[in-house]
Amino acid sequence: MIRDLTKQYKDKRAVDGVSLRLTEGINGLLGANGAGKTTLMRMLCGILKPTAGSISLDGVDVTSEDYRAVLGYLPQDFGYYPDFTGLDFLLYLAALKGLSRPHAKRRAGELLELVSLQDAGKKEIKTYSGGMKQRLGIAQALLNDPRLLIVDEPTAGLDPKERVRFRNLIAGLGQDTIVLLSTHIVSDVEKIADHMLMMSEGKIILNEPWDKERTDLEQLYMEEFGGEAE
Repeated sequence: MIRDLTKQYKDKRAVDGVSLRLTEGINGLLGANGAGKTTLMRMLCGILKPTAGSISLDGVDVTSEDYRAVLGYLPQDFGYYPDFTGLDFLLYLAALKGLSRPHAKRRAGELLELVSLQDAGKKEIKTYSGGMKQRLGIAQALLNDPRLLIVDEPTAGLDPKERVRFRNLIAGLGQDTIVLLSTHIVSDVEKIADHMLMMSEGKIILNEPWDKERTDLEQLYMEEFGGEAE
Protein backbone atom coordinates (compact mmCIF):
# COMPACT_ATOMS: atom_id res chain seq x y z
CA MET A 1 0.00 0.00 0.00
CA ILE A 2 1.40 3.37 -1.07
CA ARG A 3 -0.44 6.32 0.39
CA ASP A 4 0.05 10.02 -0.51
CA LEU A 5 3.75 9.45 -1.22
CA THR A 6 5.77 12.61 -1.89
CA LYS A 7 9.45 13.36 -2.39
CA GLN A 8 10.52 17.01 -2.49
CA TYR A 9 13.98 18.19 -3.54
CA LYS A 10 14.25 21.94 -2.84
CA ASP A 11 12.18 23.44 -5.68
CA LYS A 12 11.45 20.12 -7.46
CA ARG A 13 8.79 17.58 -6.47
CA ALA A 14 10.05 14.30 -7.93
CA VAL A 15 7.09 12.26 -6.63
CA ASP A 16 3.84 14.10 -6.02
CA GLY A 17 1.18 12.55 -3.78
CA VAL A 18 1.21 9.02 -5.27
CA SER A 19 -1.26 6.48 -3.87
CA LEU A 20 -1.24 2.89 -5.17
CA ARG A 21 -2.20 -0.64 -4.21
CA LEU A 22 0.07 -3.08 -6.04
CA THR A 23 -1.24 -6.57 -6.72
CA GLU A 24 0.32 -9.93 -7.57
CA GLY A 25 1.50 -10.19 -11.14
CA ILE A 26 3.49 -7.87 -13.38
CA ASN A 27 2.86 -4.20 -12.67
CA GLY A 28 4.37 -2.14 -15.49
CA LEU A 29 5.51 1.37 -14.58
CA LEU A 30 5.99 3.32 -17.78
CA GLY A 31 7.30 6.85 -18.12
CA ALA A 32 9.91 8.98 -19.82
CA ASN A 33 13.29 9.47 -18.18
CA GLY A 34 12.85 12.04 -15.41
CA ALA A 35 9.20 11.16 -14.75
CA GLY A 36 9.96 10.13 -11.15
CA LYS A 37 10.02 6.35 -11.57
CA THR A 38 13.43 5.70 -10.00
CA THR A 39 12.71 8.04 -7.07
CA LEU A 40 9.46 6.19 -6.43
CA MET A 41 11.18 2.80 -6.57
CA ARG A 42 14.00 3.87 -4.29
CA MET A 43 11.42 4.93 -1.71
CA LEU A 44 9.63 1.59 -2.09
CA CYS A 45 12.94 -0.13 -1.34
CA GLY A 46 13.59 1.98 1.76
CA ILE A 47 16.66 3.63 0.20
CA LEU A 48 15.10 7.10 0.12
CA LYS A 49 13.00 8.55 2.90
CA PRO A 50 9.75 10.12 1.69
CA THR A 51 9.04 13.76 2.40
CA ALA A 52 5.47 12.69 3.17
CA GLY A 53 3.26 9.63 2.90
CA SER A 54 3.59 5.97 3.86
CA ILE A 55 4.57 2.61 2.36
CA SER A 56 3.63 -0.83 3.68
CA LEU A 57 3.29 -4.41 2.47
CA ASP A 58 0.65 -6.59 4.09
CA GLY A 59 0.59 -4.08 6.95
CA VAL A 60 4.37 -4.12 7.44
CA ASP A 61 6.06 -0.70 7.21
CA VAL A 62 8.87 -0.07 4.71
CA THR A 63 11.31 0.81 7.51
CA SER A 64 11.08 -2.59 9.21
CA GLU A 65 13.40 -5.60 8.83
CA ASP A 66 10.36 -7.76 8.07
CA TYR A 67 9.64 -5.63 4.99
CA ARG A 68 13.23 -5.89 3.74
CA ALA A 69 13.16 -9.65 4.30
CA VAL A 70 10.49 -10.07 1.59
CA LEU A 71 11.89 -7.47 -0.83
CA GLY A 72 13.93 -8.15 -3.98
CA TYR A 73 15.49 -5.25 -5.88
CA LEU A 74 17.35 -4.88 -9.15
CA PRO A 75 18.42 -1.23 -9.56
CA GLN A 76 19.20 0.30 -12.92
CA ASP A 77 22.92 -0.09 -12.21
CA PHE A 78 23.54 -2.88 -9.72
CA GLY A 79 26.93 -3.34 -8.12
CA TYR A 80 28.97 -6.52 -8.47
CA TYR A 81 32.53 -7.74 -7.95
CA PRO A 82 34.01 -8.33 -11.43
CA ASP A 83 36.52 -10.96 -10.24
CA PHE A 84 33.81 -13.04 -8.53
CA THR A 85 32.24 -15.88 -10.46
CA GLY A 86 28.49 -15.68 -10.85
CA LEU A 87 28.07 -18.52 -8.36
CA ASP A 88 30.40 -16.96 -5.78
CA PHE A 89 28.57 -13.64 -6.10
CA LEU A 90 25.22 -15.28 -5.36
CA LEU A 91 26.66 -17.23 -2.42
CA TYR A 92 28.18 -14.03 -1.02
CA LEU A 93 24.89 -12.13 -1.22
CA ALA A 94 22.99 -15.11 0.16
CA ALA A 95 25.24 -15.04 3.22
CA LEU A 96 24.51 -11.32 3.66
CA LYS A 97 20.79 -12.12 3.48
CA GLY A 98 21.19 -14.72 6.22
CA LEU A 99 20.68 -17.89 4.19
CA SER A 100 22.39 -21.00 5.54
CA ARG A 101 25.24 -22.41 3.44
CA PRO A 102 23.31 -25.50 2.26
CA HIS A 103 20.23 -23.39 1.46
CA ALA A 104 22.37 -20.79 -0.33
CA LYS A 105 24.09 -23.40 -2.53
CA ARG A 106 20.78 -24.99 -3.46
CA ARG A 107 19.10 -21.65 -4.13
CA ALA A 108 22.03 -20.29 -6.16
CA GLY A 109 22.00 -23.37 -8.38
CA GLU A 110 18.25 -23.09 -8.92
CA LEU A 111 18.50 -19.41 -9.82
CA LEU A 112 21.44 -19.79 -12.18
CA GLU A 113 19.37 -22.36 -14.05
CA LEU A 114 16.28 -20.13 -13.97
CA VAL A 115 18.17 -17.25 -15.62
CA SER A 116 20.01 -19.57 -18.05
CA LEU A 117 23.45 -18.98 -16.53
CA GLN A 118 24.11 -22.50 -15.26
CA ASP A 119 26.95 -22.93 -17.78
CA ALA A 120 28.46 -19.55 -16.85
CA GLY A 121 28.16 -19.83 -13.06
CA LYS A 122 31.87 -20.58 -12.59
CA LYS A 123 33.04 -17.84 -14.94
CA GLU A 124 34.09 -14.41 -13.67
CA ILE A 125 31.44 -11.73 -13.96
CA LYS A 126 33.82 -9.46 -15.86
CA THR A 127 33.54 -11.89 -18.77
CA TYR A 128 29.72 -11.61 -18.88
CA SER A 129 27.82 -9.68 -21.53
CA GLY A 130 25.45 -6.91 -20.47
CA GLY A 131 22.48 -9.22 -20.74
CA MET A 132 24.17 -11.91 -18.65
CA LYS A 133 24.92 -9.37 -15.93
CA GLN A 134 21.27 -8.27 -15.88
CA ARG A 135 20.13 -11.88 -15.61
CA LEU A 136 22.55 -12.36 -12.72
CA GLY A 137 21.01 -9.22 -11.22
CA ILE A 138 17.57 -10.82 -11.31
CA ALA A 139 19.00 -13.97 -9.73
CA GLN A 140 20.43 -12.00 -6.77
CA ALA A 141 17.10 -10.20 -6.34
CA LEU A 142 15.32 -13.55 -6.07
CA LEU A 143 17.63 -15.16 -3.51
CA ASN A 144 15.25 -14.56 -0.60
CA ASP A 145 12.15 -15.64 -2.59
CA PRO A 146 10.69 -12.12 -2.36
CA ARG A 147 7.04 -11.24 -2.02
CA LEU A 148 7.76 -7.88 -3.71
CA LEU A 149 10.23 -7.68 -6.60
CA ILE A 150 11.23 -4.22 -7.88
CA VAL A 151 13.07 -3.98 -11.19
CA ASP A 152 14.25 -0.58 -12.47
CA GLU A 153 14.93 -0.08 -16.21
CA PRO A 154 16.32 -3.61 -16.64
CA THR A 155 16.79 -3.60 -20.41
CA ALA A 156 18.58 -0.27 -20.80
CA GLY A 157 21.59 -0.82 -23.04
CA LEU A 158 20.71 -4.40 -24.00
CA ASP A 159 20.58 -5.57 -27.60
CA PRO A 160 17.15 -6.62 -28.98
CA LYS A 161 17.78 -10.35 -28.49
CA GLU A 162 18.78 -9.96 -24.84
CA ARG A 163 15.85 -7.58 -24.30
CA VAL A 164 13.41 -10.24 -25.45
CA ARG A 165 15.13 -12.90 -23.32
CA PHE A 166 14.97 -10.68 -20.25
CA ARG A 167 11.33 -9.76 -20.89
CA ASN A 168 10.39 -13.43 -21.11
CA LEU A 169 12.24 -14.12 -17.87
CA ILE A 170 10.36 -11.36 -16.04
CA ALA A 171 7.03 -12.57 -17.45
CA GLY A 172 7.46 -15.88 -15.64
CA LEU A 173 8.02 -14.32 -12.23
CA GLY A 174 4.60 -12.82 -11.55
CA GLN A 175 2.66 -15.94 -10.61
CA ASP A 176 2.61 -15.39 -6.84
CA THR A 177 4.87 -12.35 -6.54
CA ILE A 178 4.20 -8.62 -6.82
CA VAL A 179 6.54 -7.47 -9.59
CA LEU A 180 7.00 -3.75 -10.27
CA LEU A 181 8.85 -3.24 -13.54
CA SER A 182 9.90 0.32 -14.40
CA THR A 183 10.83 1.25 -17.96
CA HIS A 184 10.62 3.96 -20.61
CA ILE A 185 10.38 1.31 -23.34
CA VAL A 186 6.81 0.41 -24.30
CA SER A 187 7.72 -3.01 -25.70
CA ASP A 188 9.18 -4.05 -22.33
CA VAL A 189 5.75 -4.12 -20.71
CA GLU A 190 2.90 -4.04 -23.22
CA LYS A 191 2.77 -7.83 -23.73
CA ILE A 192 3.63 -9.01 -20.21
CA ALA A 193 1.97 -6.56 -17.79
CA ASP A 194 -1.12 -7.56 -15.81
CA HIS A 195 -1.53 -4.01 -14.56
CA MET A 196 -0.31 -0.81 -16.21
CA LEU A 197 0.86 2.36 -14.54
CA MET A 198 2.11 5.46 -16.32
CA MET A 199 3.99 8.23 -14.55
CA SER A 200 4.61 11.82 -15.61
CA GLU A 201 6.08 14.72 -13.62
CA GLY A 202 5.89 12.77 -10.39
CA LYS A 203 2.22 11.79 -10.74
CA ILE A 204 0.49 8.56 -11.75
CA ILE A 205 -1.54 9.39 -14.85
CA LEU A 206 -2.62 5.85 -15.79
CA ASN A 207 -3.53 3.08 -13.33
CA GLU A 208 -5.58 0.17 -14.65
CA PRO A 209 -5.66 -3.58 -15.26
CA TRP A 210 -4.01 -4.30 -18.59
CA ASP A 211 -5.24 -6.40 -21.48
CA LYS A 212 -2.13 -7.82 -23.18
CA GLU A 213 -3.99 -7.81 -26.49
CA ARG A 214 -4.35 -4.03 -26.47
CA THR A 215 -2.32 -2.21 -29.09
CA ASP A 216 -2.73 1.42 -28.04
CA LEU A 217 -0.05 1.72 -25.33
CA GLU A 218 2.50 3.27 -27.69
CA GLN A 219 -0.10 5.83 -28.76
CA LEU A 220 -0.93 6.67 -25.14
CA TYR A 221 2.77 7.08 -24.38
CA MET A 222 3.39 9.33 -27.37
CA GLU A 223 0.38 11.50 -26.56
CA GLU A 224 1.73 12.12 -23.07
CA PHE A 225 5.47 12.37 -23.69
CA GLY A 226 5.77 13.24 -27.38
CA GLY A 227 8.49 11.88 -29.61
CA GLU A 228 8.65 8.23 -30.63
CA ALA A 229 8.21 5.36 -28.18
CA GLU A 230 10.89 2.67 -28.17
